[in-house]
Amino acid sequence: MQFKINKITSALLASGLLLATHSAFAADPEIEALRQTILDLDQKIKVLERKNEIAAEEATAKKKETPVVVAGPTGFGIKSADGQFEYSLKGLIQLDYRHFDKPDHTANSDDGFTARRIRPTFQGTLFGKYDFRFTPEFGETLNNNATSPSSNNSRVIDAYFDARFDPAFKIRAGKFKPFVGLERLQGGGDIKFIERSYVSNNFLPNRGLGASIYGDVLDSKVSYAVGVFNGTVDGGEENTRIDTDNDKDYTARIFTTPFKGSDSVLEGLGFGIAGTYTDSATGALPNYRTPSQQLNFFTYTTGTVGDGSRVRVSPQAYYYYGPFGVIAEYARTSQEVRNAANTVHDTLKNNAWQIAASWVLTGEDASFKSVKPKNPFETGKDGWGAWELVARYQENSIDSSAFGTAASGVAARFANPTTSAKEAKTWGIGVNWYLNQWVRLATNYEQTKFDGGAGTFANIRDRDDERILFSRLQFQF
Repeated sequence: MQFKINKITSALLASGLLLATHSAFAADPEIEALRQTILDLDQKIKVLERKNEIAAEEATAKKKETPVVVAGPTGFGIKSADGQFEYSLKGLIQLDYRHFDKPDHTANSDDGFTARRIRPTFQGTLFGKYDFRFTPEFGETLNNNATSPSSNNSRVIDAYFDARFDPAFKIRAGKFKPFVGLERLQGGGDIKFIERSYVSNNFLPNRGLGASIYGDVLDSKVSYAVGVFNGTVDGGEENTRIDTDNDKDYTARIFTTPFKGSDSVLEGLGFGIAGTYTDSATGALPNYRTPSQQLNFFTYTTGTVGDGSRVRVSPQAYYYYGPFGVIAEYARTSQEVRNAANTVHDTLKNNAWQIAASWVLTGEDASFKSVKPKNPFETGKDGWGAWELVARYQENSIDSSAFGTAASGVAARFANPTTSAKEAKTWGIGVNWYLNQWVRLATNYEQTKFDGGAGTFANIRDRDDERILFSRLQFQF
């Protein structure tokens, strides 16, 4: 209709009927009436055009205010149209089957299924710069407990806020992974082996309750972090209750990727060093677990406690080039201790290290993150997902000064050599099948040889080797 009116108006104007003949027909009432009608129509057209413009402006403004709902490969979420607010739901489920071949002890080493991780995550961003993350754990709980290293107690595993004031200056507070261990900073769904190494599980802190200042500088080629936490034992995870003493753990880390963004074969090289420090007269001490994470191979004697400073140092590095990747990490803990009778004091120096390599057979690039297949596996189609081989060697050594002798008696030192091993050496291999970016099947075999840990004082012998076959089905979105 509006188009027709415009056409009529334009035709009359073009013909000069309204203007050129105004004077000639000014006295004709019919012409004058027609002229007035057309002017009225023209006015209505202008009003309609303005209404359309207003409606378009309102539609554009409304579109800018309408939240965007996302349901795709990265999970489920909703965010404001201006991107200042965002909320998303993610999840990680890992179901394992573990088979022990001739376990040294029957307790805590039974074959069977376990839900290693069941972690929904709710995370988001507020006002464009304040992030939050909340992750409960409903899967297996690994305790640093001599008699029951594994249980099933639901708990909060991550609950923290981030304030991103600047790439070079960010603050994180709550319960989270301290910026210390390299492998520990990999996501639980991104690690190459089914269980992390001795460095991560037995030495460096798992999660702490505290705060960190961190950031990236020099074109994001150098990252730094410093923090303060309530503090936890080697490989331990803090809970969310109030601290039991005034002593705190101080952490620091610097890591660099000097060739990042270049075309160099060293683009995927990163290295750094991290450490922690605390001074406590009543510090708890850890147990060191075997790779299965279900058995302890070293335990301090009852009553032995930390008595002074504890210093952890961890140089670390990774390198990724094409389908090849390698990660290496070392950790050393110097811990002042005293025995139950408070008659013997010493500083024990325990250490662990690991080197692990991976090769993606199907050609995808290896990285610190999980592998994303080029051709996901689907029945009836050609894609077979991504296949990756992994291999690792690792060691965990205990200071020989920790052990009592038959002559001095166990109580005179800090550990019993007939029940705790001085050293564990482990090699392992495995294969990962990434069906797609959300589903992964993995199988690992690891074999551990111990030094000591069995027999009698008169005849100390090595514990039996631990040989374990892991299998895992993982869903991550």
